[in-house]
Order: sequence, then C-alpha cells, then structure tokens
Amino acid sequence: MRLVVLANEMLKEELLSNVKTGEAEIKWVGDPEEFAHEENVDGFIDLLFDNSKTRIELLKNLSSQPVIINSVVNTLKEINAPFIRINAWPGFLKRPVVEASYLSEALKEKTEKIFTCLNKKTEWVPDIPGFVTARVISMIINEAWFALEEGISTKDEIDTAMRLGTNYPYGPFEWGNHIGMGNIYALLKKLSTHSNRYRPAELIKKQVTR
Repeated sequence: MRLVVLANEMLKEELLSNVKTGEAEIKWVGDPEEFAHEENVDGFIDLLFDNSKTRIELLKNLSSQPVIINSVVNTLKEINAPFIRINAWPGFLKRPVVEASYLSEALKEKTEKIFTCLNKKTEWVPDIPGFVTARVISMIINEAWFALEEGISTKDEIDTAMRLGTNYPYGPFEWGNHIGMGNIYALLKKLSTHSNRYRPAELIKKQVTR
C-alpha cells in the first residue's frame, strides 16, 4: 500500500510508532502542493491540515482514494468535502486506535485498510467537534485551569495528583502543553457555543490570546 503523508517530525514519529516494516510504503512530503504530483497512491494523509479554503480545494482535486485530514475542531459537514477526518492531535496517534469520522460510505473500507497497514484500528465516531477523547481530555484540562484560578493548588501539584491518582500518562497542564493550549481553547470555545459547560477558563483564554 502506497501512502503520501504531510506531517511534522513529531506526528511522523507518532504515526510510525507501531508500524511493522514493509506494511506500507510511505512518501513524506513537506508541502500540501506536493500531493497533486503523486500518482498510483492508495491514500493521502494531511496531518497538518489548516482548514483554509485553498487547502480544502487542493485536497478535493486529488484522486478518488481516501484523503485523511487531521481536523479535531472542524467537522466534515462544516468543511463540506468528502474527506476522512481523524483525531491526530499531538499524543493521540501513539494510541493503537484512531478516532475517525466519514460522510462517504465508499471510503470507509479503504480507510480501515490504510490504518490496518499502519497497525492501528479505526474507531468510527459521529462527525462532531472533538470526537470523543479530545472532548474528555479538554474538559479535564479546563477543570484543572478552573482549580488554578480558584487557588486550590499549583500546576505542579495538580499534575502530580492526577498522574498518581488516576494513572494518566500526563497531568492536565502537561497534557495541555503537549497538545497545545491553542488547540484546547479552540475546541472548548467551539463546544461552548452549544453548551456552557464547555466554557473555557479565563486563564486559558488569557494565555492563548495575549
């Protein structure tokens, strides 16, 4: 299986974390324009997708093979394109399961084969902002910032308590830094338009908008 992938070094390492040698032939590109020059490809993966009109139109012009985009906040309905959408926030591609959404049934089976070659299982979830896992983790991080605002404890103490008490790989502040607080804020802000329980903590807003 031949794949063309746009990624930075961190996401490249995560995507390959469980790949067995010889399962997939991957060509790495450094610019989305390079996608258009590739032929005989089984799938395109854009892990640096930016949801711009130019990027969307470029990807729409590729072949009938799956175009897989890293889009946690924006849904396929909003993007209005026949892509496969996955959760590839930093840290999530290390997992053996990839959260994904689709609108075109025809691309579903092809996408599952792609991720099988990458030694990952595809977990299909509704086309909603944040999928499932990113929503949960964003809420955990948000609550930690509310606790900091209220002076309940320090960042280091909250991180230590969560790692030891829940066996999480990161504390919420560590997790936020790894994922990117801009990503967390964008998702919470999007979700809060439908429910106030997702309202971002003021300290998060100040950090990402200063």
